[in-house]
Amino acid sequence: MNAPDFFKPWIKKRKLVLWVALFLILLSGIIQFGLYALNQNYVVSHFGAQPEDITLSLQLTYVGILAILPIQFRFLRYFERRSYMITVITISILLSIASLYTTDIFVFMVLRLLIGIEVACIAGSILTLYFASLPPDKATAIGSTIFYTTILGNVVVVGILSAWVTDNYDWPNIYKYLTGYQVFTLLLVLLLLKPKTGMKRYPLYQIDWFSFVAMLTFGISLAYTFIYGPKFYWFTDQRIVTSGFIAFMSIGIIYYRQTTLKRPYLHPGVFKSKQFIAGLLLLVVYFGIKDSINLIYGYCATVVRWDTYKIMRLAALNFSGTLIFTIVSLVVLAKKLPFRVLFIPGLTLLAIYHIWMYSIFTTDMSFSDLAWPVFLQGAASGMLFFPIIVFTVSGLPAYVGFTGISMATISRFITGLNSFAGFYTLQLYFNQMNKERFLRNLTNLNDNFSQRFNQFVQLFRSKGFGIDQANALAHTNINRALTVQSQLMTNMYVFKLMFIISVTVLLMVIVAPYVNRFFQFLFTPKNRPAIR
Repeated sequence: MNAPDFFKPWIKKRKLVLWVALFLILLSGIIQFGLYALNQNYVVSHFGAQPEDITLSLQLTYVGILAILPIQFRFLRYFERRSYMITVITISILLSIASLYTTDIFVFMVLRLLIGIEVACIAGSILTLYFASLPPDKATAIGSTIFYTTILGNVVVVGILSAWVTDNYDWPNIYKYLTGYQVFTLLLVLLLLKPKTGMKRYPLYQIDWFSFVAMLTFGISLAYTFIYGPKFYWFTDQRIVTSGFIAFMSIGIIYYRQTTLKRPYLHPGVFKSKQFIAGLLLLVVYFGIKDSINLIYGYCATVVRWDTYKIMRLAALNFSGTLIFTIVSLVVLAKKLPFRVLFIPGLTLLAIYHIWMYSIFTTDMSFSDLAWPVFLQGAASGMLFFPIIVFTVSGLPAYVGFTGISMATISRFITGLNSFAGFYTLQLYFNQMNKERFLRNLTNLNDNFSQRFNQFVQLFRSKGFGIDQANALAHTNINRALTVQSQLMTNMYVFKLMFIISVTVLLMVIVAPYVNRFFQFLFTPKNRPAIR
């Protein structure tokens, strides 16, 4: 049977126009995921919520994605692509309109969960359309490069646009622009796709909706546990105990069902592949290490107080490194070179980036100070993200379907939560340790402290404040400086720890083939000594 014919005749010979149009449709879904990732303060003030509430709303989008991902590929084999895309984009428009008018944070969280489901449906559909529009021998490589680079770079692109909107209008108005863009992509779908494709339809029977609900439950409860755990002192709080228990029971139910069903939600056969397990572990480490870039963005916003546009320019520089070296990775993989050719320099760049940041952290770093390290981090991501994904899923048999991609998405979700909670907890620990160390020196016997304190007092007295007010303001400024210094030293400790992890993983990647050969030699029967 011939492959489905998705595209109208007029667009088939205009490949570049087709790929750009597909990219624009893909962007309409992806940008919803990171819509306010780099400017959450606007959302916090709009809803009057806590920062943790906004972080949870972001992660709920991820929960929707990872829950629907194993199922939505079944949808693509049953529904005609044009009608499917029209339905999904129409739903996304309705969700954007609802997000525009909601003022309740809990309603907004529900909408974000539904948006995650819709984002996965758009992204998965466009990915398969890319595969259909490219030559078979290049479809996976080029299509996946466009897809994953868009995922990595969407936060930067959306951040720049949303910063402009929020600087000129109230934050919810961003959904007006998003709705207009979604209507535009709906027109693109009508122009590009044929109503009937001649595809062979596979019935939607034995879909494991129970596991879908269990995955939603697992994702929501795990996100709550990791995001609010540090704030509520983890399992000393009954809420965290309950959410942790629900997450544990949900993942147990999911695992049990996958081992007993004929058509599982996630095929357990993926864990029979050593290459998949190794790739998944490498992916987890990479995601955990790369998230240290958020410490730099936080430093720029809170310590040196850059405006949003300047932070976005720094993020754009990071993305440029990702884009350039993702293309380099594509060329390397096309030449069938070993994955280690990319893994080793990628991990090396990550290690250099972390030790560089550890070495230069001060209270007044400029854009030029941060430019090269941030670019190196992007270059490392370009050399690691897509190659690790390919390495992870390339060794899987065909019968496991898209479980490899789904597991990679789940690993990103869990690692992201772990990074948030881990960095939060590390900062609490190191901040407290640094403050106690500093406070031991803040006495009248310390000449530096006394001199600095007297300078502040004289400064405020010269501005007309009384002696008591000047003393109080001097203490406030000393405390602010103490907090900034504690945070800077905490960031340095985190970068040092990430450097150690990067070097450790790098050494493991370097020696792994030799260790593997040694054990193969040792346990090969012909190499065993004869028993006399």
